[in-house]
Amino acid sequence: MVLDKIQGPNDIKKLSPEELRELPEEIRSFLITHIAKTGGHLASNLGTVELTMALHLVCNLPEDKIIWDVGHQSYTHKILTGRKDQFDSLRQLDGLSGFPKREESSCDSFDTGHSSTSISAGLGMAWARELNHQHNHIFSVIGDGAMTGGMAYEAINNAAMLKKNFVIILNDNNMSIGANVGGMSKHLAALRTSEGYTELKDNVTQSLEKIPVYGTKLVAHIRKTKSGIKQLVIPGMAFEELGIMYLGPVDGHDVGAMTDIFKRAMQFNGPVLVHVMTKKGYGYEPAERHPSRFHGTAPFEIENGMPLCVKKVAGYTDVFSTVIRKMGDRDPKVVAVTAAMSDGTGLKRFHNMFPDRFFDVGIAEEHAVTFAAGLAASGLKPVFAVYSTFLQRAYDQILHDVALQNLHVVFAIDRAGLVGPDGETHQGIFDLSYLSTIPNMVVMAPKNKWELSDMMKFALNYDGPVAIRYPKGKAYDGLHEMRPEISLGKAEVLFQGPKKGELKKPSKPLDCDYIREASQDYDWIVTMEENVRSGGMGMHVADLLCENPGAAKLFNVSIPDGFIHQGTVTELQKLCEIDPESVVRRIRSKIFGEIDL
Repeated sequence: MVLDKIQGPNDIKKLSPEELRELPEEIRSFLITHIAKTGGHLASNLGTVELTMALHLVCNLPEDKIIWDVGHQSYTHKILTGRKDQFDSLRQLDGLSGFPKREESSCDSFDTGHSSTSISAGLGMAWARELNHQHNHIFSVIGDGAMTGGMAYEAINNAAMLKKNFVIILNDNNMSIGANVGGMSKHLAALRTSEGYTELKDNVTQSLEKIPVYGTKLVAHIRKTKSGIKQLVIPGMAFEELGIMYLGPVDGHDVGAMTDIFKRAMQFNGPVLVHVMTKKGYGYEPAERHPSRFHGTAPFEIENGMPLCVKKVAGYTDVFSTVIRKMGDRDPKVVAVTAAMSDGTGLKRFHNMFPDRFFDVGIAEEHAVTFAAGLAASGLKPVFAVYSTFLQRAYDQILHDVALQNLHVVFAIDRAGLVGPDGETHQGIFDLSYLSTIPNMVVMAPKNKWELSDMMKFALNYDGPVAIRYPKGKAYDGLHEMRPEISLGKAEVLFQGPKKGELKKPSKPLDCDYIREASQDYDWIVTMEENVRSGGMGMHVADLLCENPGAAKLFNVSIPDGFIHQGTVTELQKLCEIDPESVVRRIRSKIFGEIDL
């Protein structure tokens, strides 16, 4: 196999032209075979095989830097840098990460997992290169979906100040996790249909350069002008108006064409955007037909692409989906907002039922929150459904634009707590900490599926910001007989016996009266939360006990402060010692010493 000849960085350059032609098919076969066993991001990686090969052919790694936006499309990069033999452990505990990791390889130049960051990071590296008097090349790869994020435009605007080479590769596959939306999507669609554009621009440039004496100056003048002929021959005007040289579009599955255009881009003194057109899921028919389903897939049958585990259990996302659809039917003021995650957050049914009250703002969480604030200030009841890890990006907007004005925005926070194989960048273990510090914010967490339903109804009738955090996976069906009315800041006692009590719902505001009373009646209060220790519910209880000293001591069971690597949720719970067996052992050890009762 040709693939076996690649044992480390830059080995691809040793291959013959015939071997280079065989390599894409071998890489795709390798990816499909391994991801079918481990699960992972398939469609995006199948679409970037040739793009990655072309980058590795023009780069000298690790001196040159490739920054992958989001990073879930970096599997081929990992293969070409000598990590092929580790793919059996992909996204598993202590195994190969599904995202770039600097600690994993010197060829991974920047850790990524969230969208729209690569241009900013690459620009920082380009400026550092100049200050350090180095001569390496910097490539930032960003998808058309990620270009809906405002941070990308901030970086492009700033990049115009750089007068040295910096290459931005726009990987345009007309797809994000959900459908692309907005003005940039329409602009790129126009570029895709501009057949013959590259040839036309090259011909015009070459013809003008042949004019004696004045030709080169004329070309330079045309490149600088803001009007006239430039608008006629350059579809990439939107980028060039921002000071970014535009090259393309180029076929993203033609290694030779991309290699040539990348080399041209590397010679330009200034920022360059190369527009590469790829197809998500390329080379594997099920992924080509259903790219969203194969964005992040569980293990599957290679022959037909069907999941190996077809057992469907109702999860908290399903409960949310049902409830918001019903609430939308009852109240015309209920509107839903998503940041390119309508399917993942369970808003698809709401979208189908109430298309005029559904808003997909693209990968732009900051905008989504302030947009929701505007809706709320106008008398509507917006529900922003978002994964916990992505809500982090909008902290200032939550604080400044929602909570400061005490606006009625409901945050439906999916994937709260440990989420598993996607690792550090996707664990939802910080939301309770940062949300609980914000004045006016009410934070809730359901003990079962029935309570999530009740909390949604409470939140939509509450006058102020409310966050409801719930985990990925099966919705707990027990304790349905204990379904008291949701009351603000009131603890629910699930069981009480001699010297034994239990608070089941972490929330803000805390039931201070109950905690004060419990601190007098019990020797110990144990708080438990699937959130980091710092800033979590346990610390708020500790603060209350310090102000109201009593007999009770506090034991906080939580996730250790830090970033949690990938693994199954069960493995990570054991690693963090928050699984049932570990919790019992820790409580016995803390309260009763080392006695094994």
